[in-house]
This record gives sequence, C-alpha cells and structure tokens, in this order.
Amino acid sequence: MAAIRLEASAHSPLLYASSDAVKVETTPPANPETLSLASAGTTVRTVSQDDLDCMAEALYHEARGEGARGQQAVAEVILNRVDSRAFPSSVCGVVRQPSQFSYRNRGVPAMNNRSAYQRARAIAEAALTGQPRTLTGGATYFHTPAVRPAWSRRFERTTQIGRHIFYRDNTRLASN
Repeated sequence: MAAIRLEASAHSPLLYASSDAVKVETTPPANPETLSLASAGTTVRTVSQDDLDCMAEALYHEARGEGARGQQAVAEVILNRVDSRAFPSSVCGVVRQPSQFSYRNRGVPAMNNRSAYQRARAIAEAALTGQPRTLTGGATYFHTPAVRPAWSRRFERTTQIGRHIFYRDNTRLASN
C-alpha cells in the first residue's frame, strides 16, 4: 500500500484511488479551513470548510430521513457532479447551483435537529475524506418516487436506495 503525505485533520483516514487503498499520513494543516477530498480518479484535491458545510447541509435537507447508506448515496451524487465537467467543480458550487436541490428553491431552511445534523456532517466528512463511491453506479441525479421529473427519461437508472432513485447520464464521451 503506497503512502501519501497530505495536510489533514488529526486522524489518518484511508483514501481510495481506483480499487487500491492508500494510507494517508497526516501533518498539521497549514490551513485548518481545508480538508482533503479524494475524487473518483487518482487525484486528491483540497476542499474548504465551506464545502464540508455545504455537503452536510445538502445531506441534512435532502436525505436526513434516510439511513446512513441513503445519505452516503446522496453524497456520492454530489461528488460525482464535482468530478463531472457538466457541473460546477466544487461541492458548494454543485449544492448552490440554481434549481438542482429542491430545498434551496425558497431559501435554505433552518437545521433544527441537532443529532440529524451531526450525523449528516459525519457522513459528509467521510465522503470528502475518501469513502469509496460504490453505491450509485456513478449517478449524478436522483429524485424521490413521489415525483416523476421529465429529465429522468433521458438518463439511465442505476439503483434505488431508500426513498431515492438514482440516475447517470448514459452518453458516452469520446476519449482521445
């Protein structure tokens, strides 16, 4: 197992690049406002504290009634969007993109359930520090069964986890 030195928090999480686990050795962070984010590929990016807050907010409002697996799946969608050229390249950019997350359509509601927020934040941190993305088959969209959005016909359904149905864009991109 290869070792990589990164600025990170006090613990040493595992980051996953492809199918091989990579042990992370930590040093005191130069900027305590950042975390390390493992993408689906082999690159590691720095994510701001704001991005952790945005991810936790999205998980709280979009999936707090789900189990941990359902919240992890929503986190995967957000990170898959960050990795896609079709969406903004940061977690906050994805979460704040107009008309993408219904809870933001009329202003962000308060997060009054402290334990639900702490759970969402822990799941967000795990996702941002490299938890493997194996739940949604690369999904970049989701909705509840209560709605049937027109866009869902254009995409490939990958799975249903809890009360969310997940989709990915099934168009192939040419690689040069």
